[in-house]
Amino acid sequence: MIELIDICKSFNGVPVLKNISLKIRTGEIFVIIGMSGTGKTVTLRNISGLEDPDSGEILVNGTRMNGASQSVKKKLRSMMGMVFQSGALLNWLTVGQNVALPLVENKKLPQDKIDETVMEKLKLLGLNQASGKMPSEISGGMKKRACLARVLVRNPDIILYDEPTSGLDPVMSSHINVLIKKMQTDFGVTSVVVTHDMESAYFLADRIAVLYKGEILQCGTPAEIKESSNPVVAQFVNGRIDGPIAVN
Repeated sequence: MIELIDICKSFNGVPVLKNISLKIRTGEIFVIIGMSGTGKTVTLRNISGLEDPDSGEILVNGTRMNGASQSVKKKLRSMMGMVFQSGALLNWLTVGQNVALPLVENKKLPQDKIDETVMEKLKLLGLNQASGKMPSEISGGMKKRACLARVLVRNPDIILYDEPTSGLDPVMSSHINVLIKKMQTDFGVTSVVVTHDMESAYFLADRIAVLYKGEILQCGTPAEIKESSNPVVAQFVNGRIDGPIAVN
């Protein structure tokens, strides 16, 4: 489904991703963990085509994303949805209007069908009572769910999640995690989840990749990562102060 081959990316001469290679299988939940600033979100942005790497290849269903024409990128992105860390809702639109936006911009469905689809997704995520509210009137957890609903109206094959539980209380974090699992079990969605929340990572992942200083240190099942003998991985996943990761 998604393949990264020797991906390198720098900003202002500073390397952020260093020869990243990954294969993400169709229908799996693939979790990328690591410290803040280690390149996790940049990896998502490269997969989605929002940024191109300096070198290497990104393949989606065998088609190259980076360096492709805008028409090819648009076609590949039509298979994807991205749930941003902030929720990224437009403050001047209601929740329902935010969720409808991809369908309105697509201009392929009549308004009654758009309204029906939006309410279907809002009900799925427990937000049907929030349709007429403004983003400022709902909680952080509801914003994350509204962002997910906006993604789901397009019926994507792939969903990219950037820190989906960041800033949420434990109960709401668990609710979001269950929804991500539901996308896999009910709809066969391939999910790539960036997080530093180990509880979420272990619950969600079919496989976990550990990113450190722009490099993949280890990729394996949750059990393999939990029992890792790599000192950096072991320190990070167990939250230890002592170890090779310097605490500044």
